[in-house]
Amino acid sequence: MRLPDPEQLLDRLYAQLKPQIEDSTALVGIYTGGVWLMEKLLQRLQAELGHDIVHGKMDAAMYRDDYAKRGLKTAAQPAHIPFDVNGKHIILIDDIFYTGRTTRAVMNELFDYGRPASVKLAALINRGGAELPIRPDMVGAELPLQAHQAFELTINTLGRLSLSISESDPSVNPSSNSGDDANV
Repeated sequence: MRLPDPEQLLDRLYAQLKPQIEDSTALVGIYTGGVWLMEKLLQRLQAELGHDIVHGKMDAAMYRDDYAKRGLKTAAQPAHIPFDVNGKHIILIDDIFYTGRTTRAVMNELFDYGRPASVKLAALINRGGAELPIRPDMVGAELPLQAHQAFELTINTLGRLSLSISESDPSVNPSSNSGDDANV
């Protein structure tokens, strides 16, 4: 598979996201790749719209329903939600959408902070394989993968995104393999 340039996918995502921004909108990046994307999108949105957009960061690791099976791959990042969630139109930003479990976990934690008016999801890539009735509202690309494959989004010191595919042994239980944004 020839992989698309993630910077171009980010442009597509930006075009879908920009019309969604209003005064009561808040962006929440999901660690790790979703935070990188949110920061890049914020920079552009705030420059073009001429005003700050409230934003925060969340890590779904401790809220995942498969935490005991997966464990922590890296140290969990603390949530940083410096705004009142009540009544906000929240747009969650993630890099790779897979099963929906990361999104569900983030929504569970988000509701610990209050009751948003709405929650939408923007993902750079929807790789297929949803296990829950959750789908991205905005997506840079639909790129299906096999269960033993995973996208890896990285960012270099200049802030440039790159995308690759990793493969695990297909005989290993695929549900213990990469979940949403697990391979970042």
